[in-house]
Amino acid sequence: MKQAVLSLSGGMDSSTLLLHLLANDYKVTALSFDYGQKHKVELERAQQLVDYLNSNSKKYQNFEKITYQVIKLDGLPELLNSALVTGGDEVPEGHYEQSNMKATVVPNRNKIFSSIIQGVALSIANETESPVKIAMGIHAGDHAIYPDCRQEFRDADYKAFAEGNWDSERVLSYTPYLEGDKFDILKDGEVCCEKLGIDFDEVYKRTNTSYKPIFTSNKWYSDYKSASSVERIEAFIKLGRPDPVEYADEKGPVDWETAKIYVEQCLYEWVVEKGID
Repeated sequence: MKQAVLSLSGGMDSSTLLLHLLANDYKVTALSFDYGQKHKVELERAQQLVDYLNSNSKKYQNFEKITYQVIKLDGLPELLNSALVTGGDEVPEGHYEQSNMKATVVPNRNKIFSSIIQGVALSIANETESPVKIAMGIHAGDHAIYPDCRQEFRDADYKAFAEGNWDSERVLSYTPYLEGDKFDILKDGEVCCEKLGIDFDEVYKRTNTSYKPIFTSNKWYSDYKSASSVERIEAFIKLGRPDPVEYADEKGPVDWETAKIYVEQCLYEWVVEKGID
């Protein structure tokens, strides 16, 4: 059986990649990381999605159950300078390509994660004596702000891994969305849900893209003003279907139309600012 180790954040991109792997007959080991992120609700959503998929693993396409684990990086948040970690500055709002979004970069985050994932993948490869793919949901929308989501970083990171390990050739990188955007990812999600016999809305309501989640009415909601949320909502608008995630602002829960209108205005203002026809 084909094997893959997935970095599962609980967000839309890596969750779709999980579907993609299952739909293409991979046995998946999924790892999430608790690094002191403010949006820790993403870990809850990742667990909910894994539980949902595993409960349906024999009902539809008969895919292998997902092996899932959260890796806790205790002590790290106090040492990191980023708006995304507890104690950091306020997460900025606006378009996802604005320069102020660099405040959401977590220093060396993907290198920290990939080192652990590489070790796990190589261990599986050596035990099974078969190739293992390392799967990451990075995409073109990440390239402007996050250098560790670019191909140049991935190549250099793999070279360091190969130099430092025996049998490293058994481990291969797999980044199918590297040249696509969130809309392309969602389209693939639709295809994979249909192939797996899984309900699209049931999957995506169990994801979190918001960097500024809001706790109100005794539960967590996604915000719709931070850059990550704007990018996600734009993808759903282009797809022509409402996002099943529940949204809220400082006044409380809002409906999909409110979030959609806000993002459409944000995107219009960005186009005007950039002078794009």
